[in-house]
Amino acid sequence: MNGDEQLLRGRVYGHDHDDPDPGPRSGKTYAHLVGGPLDGLLLDVTGWTPDEIGTGAALPTELGQFPGGRALYDPCPGEPRTPGPGVMCRFHYRGDSP
Repeated sequence: MNGDEQLLRGRVYGHDHDDPDPGPRSGKTYAHLVGGPLDGLLLDVTGWTPDEIGTGAALPTELGQFPGGRALYDPCPGEPRTPGPGVMCRFHYRGDSP
């Protein structure tokens, strides 16, 4: 695991690495990012509709194949989703986009 990967573990996507509390917040709902450049991060999906969650996410990152591009993550079909606060599902890496 390189230094960038170590910085990401247990953090919420979009929180700064020097945030004194970069982890999950009480009452929020998250998708766990699996694989790719953002592996191990949590994505805040609080307020997302089931359709939005089913679509996945294209997340801007400097860590992917295209610095300044997007890492693409999708839910796995048939994988369970737990409603409510906490980690409700996993989004799996499917590639990078410029």
